Amino acid sequence: HFPWIGMRTAMLDGAHVEYFRGITTPIGIKIGQGMDSEWLQELRGVLNPSNEAGRITLIHRLGAGNVESHLPRLIEAVQATGSPVLWVCDPMHGNTESTEAGYKTRRFDNIVSEIEASFRVHQAQGTYLGGVHLELTGDNVTECTGGAQAITDDKLGDRYHTACAPRLTARQALELAFLLAERLTRPRA
Repeated sequence: HFPWIGMRTAMLDGAHVEYFRGITTPIGIKIGQGMDSEWLQELRGVLNPSNEAGRITLIHRLGAGNVESHLPRLIEAVQATGSPVLWVCDPMHGNTESTEAGYKTRRFDNIVSEIEASFRVHQAQGTYLGGVHLELTGDNVTECTGGAQAITDDKLGDRYHTACAPRLTARQALELAFLLAERLTRPRA
């Protein structure tokens, strides 16, 4: 199990943060464009006061078009504390949108874009992207558009089965896995 705190529940004086202070296993914290440097630094201090390596995973969920403008300042805020963290990209939640027909979806190209931008920013900042959080299913659904399957907005209703958040199909997830594998084999500049 890997408990994590969402950004909406990461209030320094809130119940979630207080509860997580007592958990001794590694924890995750979702961070986004609405989190400023001071909040992130204070949150890190409350949840990992002794700078224990492996304690905190920061899961950034910024949206494809916001990585370059927001991720560097978040990385710099953490670097200023000297705290070791694991960085993970969540390219799903920052890229959720609604279609004209009212379906929540995620565009495959935006997911790939956010991952690529995250790799670039981490490399420029001297940090490493240590993981990617994806939501997927082995079922043959039509919830996320794009990819080699070429799912379009007008096909979302064919097999839209999610009760909460749009998931990648097995084929889209495999396509993304191959793209990630190719990206990970590139040498760091």
